[in-house]
Amino acid sequence: MGFEEPTPIQAQAIPIAITGQDMIGQAQTGTGKTTAFGVPLLEKIQADEGIQGLVLAPTRELAVQVAEELNRIGQVKGIRTLPVYGGQDINRQIRALKNRPQIIAATPGRLIDHIERKTIRLANIKTVVLDEADEMLNMGFIEDIERILSEIKGERQTLLFSATMPKRIQALAEKFMVEPQIVKVKAKEMTVKNIEQSYMEVHEKQKFDVLCSLLDIQSPELAIVFGRTKKRVDEVVEGLIKRGYSAEGIHGDIPQAKRDQVIRRFKEQTIDIMVATDVAARGLDISGVSHVYNFDIPQDPESYVHRIGRTGRAGKKGLAVTFVTPREIDHLKIIENVTKSKMAKQPVPSFKDVLAGNQQATINKLMNVVEKNEHGDYKRIAESLLEDTDSVTMLAAALKLLTKDPDVTPVKLTAVEPLRSKKPKSGTRDRKRYTDRPRGNRDRGRDRRESGRDRDRRRNRNRNNEL
Repeated sequence: MGFEEPTPIQAQAIPIAITGQDMIGQAQTGTGKTTAFGVPLLEKIQADEGIQGLVLAPTRELAVQVAEELNRIGQVKGIRTLPVYGGQDINRQIRALKNRPQIIAATPGRLIDHIERKTIRLANIKTVVLDEADEMLNMGFIEDIERILSEIKGERQTLLFSATMPKRIQALAEKFMVEPQIVKVKAKEMTVKNIEQSYMEVHEKQKFDVLCSLLDIQSPELAIVFGRTKKRVDEVVEGLIKRGYSAEGIHGDIPQAKRDQVIRRFKEQTIDIMVATDVAARGLDISGVSHVYNFDIPQDPESYVHRIGRTGRAGKKGLAVTFVTPREIDHLKIIENVTKSKMAKQPVPSFKDVLAGNQQATINKLMNVVEKNEHGDYKRIAESLLEDTDSVTMLAAALKLLTKDPDVTPVKLTAVEPLRSKKPKSGTRDRKRYTDRPRGNRDRGRDRRESGRDRDRRRNRNRNNEL
């Protein structure tokens, strides 16, 4: 498959997991966790014994990605993994289950639906993997996970992976795991070392123009822009298209089929820019993402780690730029302290910088055509033109014609409230870490205290969104 050496989490986790011991792995996405639990999982699977492995993931995208990776690794043994998630026709999944996959990669809500329908039975489960456990906690799935684990009778191996270890996750491990071995990525590795991190202090009204300027100057191969709300994503996409960029967006209100299409087009580089809420921050393994732009600063340090982890993958260099309003500087400092990484402050680009960036992009395009020798049919025309005009003048005219002038088409976005500087409490269910919608009065009330009934209603609402 092209592997040359294991990542740190793989080197530590595989020897332990392959012995059958329970294990806790603390590492963020993008460090090779899927292979770290996938290799030991697949080693124990027998082709003719039904469903023996279960991977629980917080989002549809991560469930699909895990299934794809396990299918790549397991194809030599003929081991099949089926993704099971909300948003896809359940009857289609039931038909796929008749092909007798050996591993299920599922989101908690949809798996419970299958358990209740008796279309998935857990009697032969040998290994359970909890992937991105802290994110499942944040999304209100912890009770669903406890119910699923309680349904699995007999001996099993449990592998838990999480970027952070809040108390509720620790309690889950104590309840359902037997003397787990702990594998931990050092704190200094929490943000990838080959990602260049910086921030720009900009006012809310400046953000969109600054984003366009950076896109023109940096000319990213593939870029992900993160916004805080669904409305924000829609408005940024509309504005980018209005200014001539190739962009599409994904968030929780977009149907799963459409989200899959956008991700596929982004992977194929049919579009250059994907705008997303944090629903896409975890679980998207897309090679070639050169730039991440935090249009809105994330609400907690863990979200920041997972956002920027979309770039700088597989040993490649990446660039992450965060836009910060003056009232959010304290919040930025909290992220720096927790992630143990210092972001360099960058000046807001000027019109002259943008023009120079566009000129350089044009030169790069011309040189690319020369290197690929794709200009042969135009040589005769060029020779004819040079009979009347010197080469420098002609080339300067071509550069001017091809260089994109900075677009100043007005784009107005709905302003969002700046984040408070108070650090979110890790592991509490009464505070949603990040959301696809703006915070309203109900959310503010929840910050103070939340009744048991309101908490149950919110958990059911989160589960319905996932379904």
